[in-house]
Amino acid sequence: MKKFLEHCKMYVFRGILAVIPIALSAVTIAFIYKFIDKKVSELIDQYIGFKIPGVGVCVLFVCLYVVGLIASNVFGKRFIHFFESILDKIPIIKTTYQVGKQVSNTLSMPEKQVFQKVVLVDYFKPGAWVIGFVTGSIINKEKNEKLLKVFIPTVPNPTSGFLVILKESQTIDPQWSIEEAMKMVISGGIIGPEFICGKSATA
Repeated sequence: MKKFLEHCKMYVFRGILAVIPIALSAVTIAFIYKFIDKKVSELIDQYIGFKIPGVGVCVLFVCLYVVGLIASNVFGKRFIHFFESILDKIPIIKTTYQVGKQVSNTLSMPEKQVFQKVVLVDYFKPGAWVIGFVTGSIINKEKNEKLLKVFIPTVPNPTSGFLVILKESQTIDPQWSIEEAMKMVISGGIIGPEFICGKSATA
């Protein structure tokens, strides 16, 4: 009976974890429909006299597209920097904005393609492996040896971390994708690959 209850408890918990992303997606869609699509549709209806389903969402996407264009040019970046300098002076809003910015920077990392591959590094102490991202390589002319530049992110905020220079033989190639390793870092190990290939980078 005890084993049965433990079995049920484990799979009920896994079921909750599986439902959370679906529930968050449903809440997001409901928010977009009720507070954006509906409001914008009512505003447009006053001028054209009839309803167009989904027009609010279309307007939202167009607005986000325009904001993306503005934020990508020099003028937009200067405006954002000026806006950030104002928010930095407001205690509570400053903290909220910084958290949002960290999440945004994290999500944009794969897009920037700054990481070449994932490696495991025996860095802090022997036998304790940490996740690292190879950002490039340099040559040790004295020994004619290739060295890797490895960024070791902090958990759960991969926008900060350590940069180390290592021999390829000092790393293990787990055969993970950048996305898989990033999910593991952000989730603190809750989400991620279940297997390690265990090959050294030179193998």
